[in-house]
Amino acid sequence: MKYYVIIPAYNEAAYIGGMLQSLATQTIPPDKAVVVNDNSTDATAEIAESFCQKYSWLTLVNTTSNAAHMPGSKVIQAFMAGYNTVDEAYDVIVKLDADLIVPPNYFEKILETFAQNEKVGMVGGFAYTEQNGEWVLENLTDKDHIRGAFKAYRKECFLQIGKLKPAMGWDTADELLAKYYGWQVLTISSLKVKHLKPTGASYTKQARHKQGEAFYTLGYGFIITAIASAKLAIRKKKPLLFADYIGGYLKAKKQNKPLLVTNEQAKFIRNYRWKKMKAKLF
Repeated sequence: MKYYVIIPAYNEAAYIGGMLQSLATQTIPPDKAVVVNDNSTDATAEIAESFCQKYSWLTLVNTTSNAAHMPGSKVIQAFMAGYNTVDEAYDVIVKLDADLIVPPNYFEKILETFAQNEKVGMVGGFAYTEQNGEWVLENLTDKDHIRGAFKAYRKECFLQIGKLKPAMGWDTADELLAKYYGWQVLTISSLKVKHLKPTGASYTKQARHKQGEAFYTLGYGFIITAIASAKLAIRKKKPLLFADYIGGYLKAKKQNKPLLVTNEQAKFIRNYRWKKMKAKLF
């Protein structure tokens, strides 16, 4: 199976060299990879270009998305700028962040998983962060959710879900839509990805409101949003985030923001969320 990798990068000079080196040492290297330098002001482009000189499968694209570091929209705008430069001769498309180190067998295992089951639409490993000299699981999401930092999609699934949404919540919308269309989403616990930069380290209050807006645009409804907001705030060990998330939801509702999904898909999503909650309780 052929796989292409798209790597959005904004001021990642401290990390991108290590990430590209881990990509270059894969047991099965990518058929194509694109670093999308999104208006960086540091040496991100120069470092990426030095790797392009070494590896024929790697290219660099320079672009400028919205200058504000808003979660979701900026990174997906950059991703799509890179995606639009490649052909569609791939079997698997991968969105990979620039602040990761993937183990050498990462994509060998990913491709093996896709090849073994044609119903699998998305695959990924687990994120680990360094704490006191040890790499520990970054426990921000459920273990059946693939982190947005490293997502691998079967081509048919990727196209059926309408590719990626340039908005906060894109990395939940993609999985829910994949399940709506009958695809399986698999996480592989043996694939440990080193995440070098904490998630959301530079998010502003406006960005945190976007999380609440995302719950609204996914069609969650208020009760599911309240439960999800409380759960996320507790996991991040910042209870006051709950107010930001709810505030973002209510603001989006007042403005009647358009949903990321259809009404039918929103109904499926609510039912799916309720089933998961009930399963955990009972």
